[in-house]
Amino acid sequence: MPKRTEVIKKIEKAAKAHHMSFTIKRRGSNHDIYTLDGLMVPVGRHVEFTQRYAETVYKECETKLGKGWWR
Repeated sequence: MPKRTEVIKKIEKAAKAHHMSFTIKRRGSNHDIYTLDGLMVPVGRHVEFTQRYAETVYKECETKLGKGWWR
């Protein structure tokens, strides 16, 4: 099960490779909202994610980073 920080770092690394910004927009009680070059990406505030949830977060980023970018 991937940790939340690992998922965020993976997205940050991919965004940097594509010359995009990945920044936090606001913190909520259950989710943090990040922006990936203008795209809003909600990320849960759990310590560990299930693999399925991590892939859901990755799929949110597909429109900017390309299909299957995390594989």
